[in-house]
Amino acid sequence: MARPQLPLNALRAFEASARHLSFTRAGLELCVSQAAVSQQIRTLESRLGVTLFRRLPRGLALTDEGAALVPVLMDAFERIGATLDRFADGRYHEVLTVGVVGTFATGWLLPRLPAFTAANPAVDLRILTNNNRVDLAGEGLDFAIRFGDGSWHGVEAVPLLDAPLTPLCAPALAQRLSSPANLAREVLLRSYRVEEWQRWFALAGVPCPAIRGPVFDSSPTIAAAAAMGAGVALLPARLFGHDLVTDRLVRPFAIEVPAGRYWLTRLHSRPETAAMQSFRHWIAAAVRMDD
Repeated sequence: MARPQLPLNALRAFEASARHLSFTRAGLELCVSQAAVSQQIRTLESRLGVTLFRRLPRGLALTDEGAALVPVLMDAFERIGATLDRFADGRYHEVLTVGVVGTFATGWLLPRLPAFTAANPAVDLRILTNNNRVDLAGEGLDFAIRFGDGSWHGVEAVPLLDAPLTPLCAPALAQRLSSPANLAREVLLRSYRVEEWQRWFALAGVPCPAIRGPVFDSSPTIAAAAAMGAGVALLPARLFGHDLVTDRLVRPFAIEVPAGRYWLTRLHSRPETAAMQSFRHWIAAAVRMDD
């Protein structure tokens, strides 16, 4: 069945009138007269063969047919407007949504983002942070940067950088640590990965003490607690470089335990857009420069 050829101005007049339930207010919004809006509505009703409004003594009321048409037009005009907004400076801006585990976002990505935005002014980048629990499809993500071993079902995973763990703590607390064995007297802050401290002590050749420190759900929170002197944190030092340079945190021992790496991931079913390709190339080059 052929679709009716409907004039765009008539559809805009109807959508505005439906929102205001007034031809007069719709005309003010569209910068035309009330009579012009009324004529556009009559033209649309004639083309469709239905009545869209009931004309009341004071205002308008949508008919069932009009009420069915309103949400479709509102959604269509909103999507058209959002797309046209991307041409604001004479070029098309593509939205790129990236989910990032918080540690990587604050410790590596954010300091380097100005370089990406300067090189890719047409990419509207949106960063959503998480605690490494992410649903690429459900959250509408183009990419997710996550920590682990790279074995996620249905996902393409490109390795970015390793993140071995080492003790970090406040400078005052570090003065009490002349050897790994001294850690047995301190509060050892924990993440949800309970075996990390055990593996570090095994690598250091020291018996692992009973670990009863608070458990945190993110490395930035653990780092903040350690900087306040609440205990010793086991963290990826390369992602807390600013804290180490400013002596907010210090590294009492050089021993590092392998813990996994960060990956750039996307769904196999997600076609790669130009913006995605630009981000993938940029982050790969930035990681190589960092190594």
